[in-house]
Amino acid sequence: MKQGWEIKKLGEVLVKTETVDPTKKPNEEFTYLDVSSVNKETKEIENATVLLGKNAPSRARKLVRTNDVIFATVRPTHSRVALITEEYDEQVCSTGYFVLRGKDFIFNQYLFYFLLTNEFNQQMEKLQKGASYPAVTDAEVKSILLPFPKSLPEQQRIVSILDECFTAIDKAKANAEQNLKNAKELFESYLQGVFENGNWETKRLGDLSERVSVGHVGETSKFYCDSDIGVPFLRSQNVRSGYLDLKGLQYITPEFHESLKKSQLKKNDILFVRVGANRGDCCVVKEDFNKLNCANIVFARLKEGDVDYIDRYCQSLVGRKQLLGMSVGAAQGVINTKSVAELRIPFPPLNEQQAIVRQLDALRAETQKLEVVYQKKIDDLEELKKSVLQKAFAGELQTSKVEVMV
Repeated sequence: MKQGWEIKKLGEVLVKTETVDPTKKPNEEFTYLDVSSVNKETKEIENATVLLGKNAPSRARKLVRTNDVIFATVRPTHSRVALITEEYDEQVCSTGYFVLRGKDFIFNQYLFYFLLTNEFNQQMEKLQKGASYPAVTDAEVKSILLPFPKSLPEQQRIVSILDECFTAIDKAKANAEQNLKNAKELFESYLQGVFENGNWETKRLGDLSERVSVGHVGETSKFYCDSDIGVPFLRSQNVRSGYLDLKGLQYITPEFHESLKKSQLKKNDILFVRVGANRGDCCVVKEDFNKLNCANIVFARLKEGDVDYIDRYCQSLVGRKQLLGMSVGAAQGVINTKSVAELRIPFPPLNEQQAIVRQLDALRAETQKLEVVYQKKIDDLEELKKSVLQKAFAGELQTSKVEVMV
């Protein structure tokens, strides 16, 4: 252990915090922080709720004060950690939080940063119990060992460096995220412009297709079988915008496949998600499956036009907007075969369609390179945070500041 430092259990450096019962003052308002009130990315409180005491949930029992640190013991690896600001002084948080308030020799902000370290989060991962609702107890949090300098000014110095460093990292990360967003929007904007600005005739996708059909709708799970004997069976979760996601691919018996003639797929079929969060996502079957079948997917089999061109149109904002606008059903929009067949496609000559695909693919390749660069920058900045935290709690922050390339 570094000279001037010591290690104690968290429970040994904390004072006991208060509990309250807001229902005893039924007509008084209070601000309630439930477990979802802490943003796990920014570590800030948001969407706190103002309630009357008579409406307080049974979990609203822990009093918080300015500079307290709260840590959600429910799903602890989500790292919902926040420092209580003056705005929430003497308000109430859920019993799903552990409230940390340091004794007079511990700087509370030092505790806040400790809860962000890899070491602390790894301990929480080991201690959490419960598969569907993992949690740790307050006692388990108290058992974690905290390394700290005995000098309060040294704790404050470390916090000051971390504050400055994290502010610079967050600024650099925001810049990289904006650049990543701009790169993606550049391609989307160009894609939309291609289809909106062309002076071409339009044709119905149904007229361009040999057939527009829907995959099997009904019970399928009893026909699932092992991949070594079965036929690949695509479901809506396998269809993503621009590609097939084959993770979790199911297989059906050959006999069931043969009975589903109308939902048998071929290479170059264009697939559309009918319903759900990914409704309207589409892609082309590019893989060489010997046999292939599907459920709850609408598909078009072209007889005219370039399949990649039509696929790019269906992925564009203008194409998706048109398709989603033709959804049917009040409670939950559904894309049916009529919606897909009625989709109107700008239709230049075939050689021009192919040229457009080449241009779009070239631009997409360039923007993807930029996206990789910016995503790596974001990932590197997150790793820098972890590295700086590790040094801080090992007593290795000797300089007055940490340089961050913004």
